[in-house]
Amino acid sequence: MSDAALIERFLEMMAAERGASRNTLLAYRRDLEQASGRAKGALAGADLAALRALMAGYADVSASSAARKLSALRQFFAFLLDEGERADNPALDLARPATRRPLPRILSHAHVDRLFEQASAEAGGTHPPARAVRMLLLLELLYGSGLRASELVSLPRRALAGQREFLIIRGKGDKERLAPLSARARAALDRWTGFLPDGTSWLFPSGKRHLSRVRLYQMVRELAARAGIDPASISPHVLRHAFATHLLEGGADLRALQMMLGHADIATTEIYTHVDSRRLVELVNHRHPLARMRTDMRNVDDDAPSA
Repeated sequence: MSDAALIERFLEMMAAERGASRNTLLAYRRDLEQASGRAKGALAGADLAALRALMAGYADVSASSAARKLSALRQFFAFLLDEGERADNPALDLARPATRRPLPRILSHAHVDRLFEQASAEAGGTHPPARAVRMLLLLELLYGSGLRASELVSLPRRALAGQREFLIIRGKGDKERLAPLSARARAALDRWTGFLPDGTSWLFPSGKRHLSRVRLYQMVRELAARAGIDPASISPHVLRHAFATHLLEGGADLRALQMMLGHADIATTEIYTHVDSRRLVELVNHRHPLARMRTDMRNVDDDAPSA
């Protein structure tokens, strides 16, 4: 069977059995068709040496792109093995490209406090402007619920769950999850719904559609400037990072954080653990059995008779 037919079958399996998103399928199609072209249409029959030569040809691409291409090859050859099209999977012996996930920018608690002080002041009073109330709610949901910018701006009005303790989020891969809605966010939401026009299907309408990610980005930076914070240091995504890092500092469970952030792989969530190094040191110093032993030894020394 030709490479083209096998790639098509593989993508059908990924969609039907694994629920791969449209973007993932497009990326895998592109990677496998490119690999087949480099292998002159003989990708499905390639041996380990041919696959190594193929991966060596990706030396000019980024490490993350090379890692994705390797993942596509490994899964494709695993599929060929499962389907009886091959008796082995040479892709398992391919070396994984070295990748280094960039650490997220960290926003301090003081900066977060200043943002909220500014937003709350602008949305205060008896008759605050609608844009100020909207900005306060947007800030509450970015930092208080950890939403992605695209998830936030496209929230439909029906995203509100019955008890309004959660938001129903449709995230990456078109997968739904529940995001926590704090008491502060619910209060801001109550204020904002009074400004919503009748008949709109969006929580943050703008014209005939919803607020754009670009406009949200601009609004966050404009708020930062008014709060006396360098706008270049803040974005909607930085606020999402702050939500994650500050929760971990407060003792949040990594699995719970994974669910709230909507990460398919907990390895993605683990990137936030780097910010918690101080608490880990304190945990060892004060909670480890050796810490208690050191305290006991000091007590013994204090009770020992002097020479």
